[in-house]
Amino acid sequence: MPDLVLDHLTVLERGWLSSNNLLIHAARGEPGAVLVDSGHVNHAPQTVALVREALRGQPLAQVLNTHLHSDHCGGNASLQRAFGAPVAIPPGLAEAVTAWDDAALSYAATGQRMERFSPQGLLQPGEALEAGGRCWEVLAAPGHDPHSVMLFDRAHGVLVSADALWEHGFGVVFPEIDGEPGFDDVAMVLETIAALPVQVVIPGHGRPFTDVSAALDRAFARIRGFQQDPARHARHAVKVLVKYHLMEEREQPLAALLDWAATTPLLRGVWERWPPPGRATPHDWLQDVVADLVNGGALARDGERIRDV
Repeated sequence: MPDLVLDHLTVLERGWLSSNNLLIHAARGEPGAVLVDSGHVNHAPQTVALVREALRGQPLAQVLNTHLHSDHCGGNASLQRAFGAPVAIPPGLAEAVTAWDDAALSYAATGQRMERFSPQGLLQPGEALEAGGRCWEVLAAPGHDPHSVMLFDRAHGVLVSADALWEHGFGVVFPEIDGEPGFDDVAMVLETIAALPVQVVIPGHGRPFTDVSAALDRAFARIRGFQQDPARHARHAVKVLVKYHLMEEREQPLAALLDWAATTPLLRGVWERWPPPGRATPHDWLQDVVADLVNGGALARDGERIRDV
């Protein structure tokens, strides 16, 4: 990893329940450091501790969210309490966040935990912000989430891609699961990234990487496959959401897990739009999903209990 390119940036790689956090250390004359994304509410105390250590005595001037999924903004409220830092979000759901409108936000639909927070500013696509002595362009990145943004430091070639591009893929295309188009937006954002002079990508999950061309090739192949077979993407999304739920819960009785999945709106919608052949009820289908995750090593089964691994 080129040291000068990432100078005065601290990447906190967190795994999959929590998104990565990027701390942009303050340059001379700036009011403090800026944190990009805040992880999951389950990890909020850990996030506060990691950020406090990484700050090395600097104040935290602002928290930015690339998008408002629970793994990217779940630590906002804790960071606001700990540091008094204002939060800026993409504009698409600003009114919904202010009103905490469960129908508009994704947390009820996906059955995920979240702590309410109050935003103080907006990350407007097409604008730029100064942080760490760098100019960060705010780029629209619809697809995984219709309101998501990326941050790009053109002078150093640093792209904060959130879930638009990982080293080996990209995030679930939630609009498609919700009955809205999204695959073309993913492809458009990948084309946008391909046209940028990117030297290093800091993704929402996984390590930073420099082989951007190879990552784009994999991502383009993946989105083409999903475009050709939307039901395949839907099955993938269900597995991701079930696995994510077990990461939140750590373990759960199988019956409770099946009840949760069968009554979670987004999962119920997949059942209704792509009913699997030979399965009479959502519980039958979801038993197959859990079995696939156990057989693949993503979950473990101990009698009638399912646990994360």
